[in-house]
Amino acid sequence: MKDRLTDALYGLGWGAVKRLPEPVADRLGRAVADFAWSRRGKGVTRLEGNLARVVPEADAARLRELSKAGMRSYLRYWMESFRLPAWSTERVREGFAPEGLHHLVDGLASGRGVVLALPHMANWDLAGAWVTTRLGVPFTTVAERLKPETLYDRFVAYREGLGMEVLPHTGGAAFGTLARRLRDGGLVCLVADRDLSASGVPVDFFGASARMPAGPALLSVQTGALLLPVTLWYDASRILQGRVHPPLEVPESGTRAEKASAMTQRLADVFAAGIAEHPEDWHMLQRLWLEDLETRPEPAGTAVPGQPGGSDTASPPVSGTASDRFGTEKS
Repeated sequence: MKDRLTDALYGLGWGAVKRLPEPVADRLGRAVADFAWSRRGKGVTRLEGNLARVVPEADAARLRELSKAGMRSYLRYWMESFRLPAWSTERVREGFAPEGLHHLVDGLASGRGVVLALPHMANWDLAGAWVTTRLGVPFTTVAERLKPETLYDRFVAYREGLGMEVLPHTGGAAFGTLARRLRDGGLVCLVADRDLSASGVPVDFFGASARMPAGPALLSVQTGALLLPVTLWYDASRILQGRVHPPLEVPESGTRAEKASAMTQRLADVFAAGIAEHPEDWHMLQRLWLEDLETRPEPAGTAVPGQPGGSDTASPPVSGTASDRFGTEKS
């Protein structure tokens, strides 16, 4: 019954919210965000706990202010995502204004293939739709299989409708498919700031230990593709903002695992800088740091409202079997 209800609610979102006028959808999203924030549920308190590490000088009042803004940003993501399939091509093209786009354009022109790695910031679905629509470049991503299966099918159909190729993270074939796409000069996009598997790569993140999937780095090491970090944020306008950062260089020495580990740490550093600039747009409503996970374990794939998949797009770690080479994606 719970699975059917979850599926029905998401179906209602895509079926009803996308028909609302944009100002009405904006007001609805803000009202839902403020209500959820006022309830002080687990997602909100966890968001504040995470923000306390990002903004260590913030007092309790500042953290509550940031978490309220964070919930509004989070619901803006969902309202936009529910409505995105109904947006016109021109609306999508005008909806994102990235800086540093030449890193992506030049990388694709080189024929080496490009891996874009993103944290859970602002609206990565809109950024992806912009790439396929404005640049005319298809890309491949990975999603965790959700329960119920009908909900997973909804998300796959939604993202494929935006021009993305979506691979399931189970079954062991995703990494090989991603590698082939890159060797053919293609584009792979992975959301990669959270990994709860036992094989995630340890990184220092805001001064404490966390694990992140090494998939983006490992793909770069193995295929020669460029690894480009991307950070996103909202401003006061209706236009999503973003930055494509310079490529992360593959270390000249070390084993494949050592190279991937070093690159994952550099990726974490870029993510941390972007999140510190726009902490309210980091949608991390789950435990991330090892200290928090040790306090009360939270298994991978545990959902929070609006995050059926737990975390977002998966990437293969340095080691592990074919079936566990991926983290999970916030579908």
